[in-house]
Amino acid sequence: MSYLTGRRIVVTGGAGFLGAPVCAELAKFAPASIVVPRSAEFDLRERDDIRRLLRTAQPDVIVHLAAVVGGIEANRQNPGRYFYDNAIMGIQMMEEARQAGVEKFVTTGTICSYPKFTPVPFREDAIWDGYPEETNAPYGLAKKMLLVQAQAYREQYGFNAVSLLPVNLYGPRDNFDLETSHVIPALIRKMIQARDARAEQVEVWGTGTASREFIYVEDAARAIALATDRFDKSDPVNIGSGQEIPIADLALLIAELTGFTGEICFNSNRPDGQPRRCLEISRAEQEFGFRATTSLRDGLTATIAWYEQQTKKTITPAA
Repeated sequence: MSYLTGRRIVVTGGAGFLGAPVCAELAKFAPASIVVPRSAEFDLRERDDIRRLLRTAQPDVIVHLAAVVGGIEANRQNPGRYFYDNAIMGIQMMEEARQAGVEKFVTTGTICSYPKFTPVPFREDAIWDGYPEETNAPYGLAKKMLLVQAQAYREQYGFNAVSLLPVNLYGPRDNFDLETSHVIPALIRKMIQARDARAEQVEVWGTGTASREFIYVEDAARAIALATDRFDKSDPVNIGSGQEIPIADLALLIAELTGFTGEICFNSNRPDGQPRRCLEISRAEQEFGFRATTSLRDGLTATIAWYEQQTKKTITPAA
């Protein structure tokens, strides 16, 4: 028996890239139900829709994953939308959950909430030590307010709200749209297209010197499920792999795994974003026994295989 056994769970964003594997992990705890609201039926920016969802599902637990997200360029083009949509969804959802008597509320923040210049590895206690990287700040601050809300609600109302801070995700079912995707799916798509077209080079945004940490989506899903079952404190918790890689090295690795043998050209006129990202991840292991198990090479191999399979499905066979 676990805390989640027999509980009714709502997972916002539960049909998405992260949400689907989170639901699969939560199902292992034998809850009474897992309800995934769809945006066509429930607009979570609207208070009345949130109330209708809570009346319908009557959840004991809410895992709030729904978010409006994108890569560097998408953040540059949509700062107002990314701030408003993410803030209003989370703030209203948590308030309505509190008023409805929901037992536990789990919110997933973002690594973009950390200050632009944060000592590496990022420790949770450093999250208030400066302003986020400007490109991601509206999104990062919107999600950061949910951490404030969770702590304030715990203090005033005794509301069991938990805040998790996942690092950059990747894996099968990611967003591979070049206009809105994050760096890994964008590079995979570019390298495969260049390989198949026998192109001589691929352009990568930025200088290549910025570093990132990545976590395979199924590892992140397991972390969120474990925290939902076992963690009941106000302190934010980093969710990551603890492994840092420069973008230049990442591009070389993806080129190797996709079979692209041409030149990789870095466009320094495009932004790098935050200079470095790597998390201190011991709190997650100490508090609810989570440690990532998928290496970057293995995760990329699985992601590339999935993308190539999906690409084949879209090609109509010759008559």
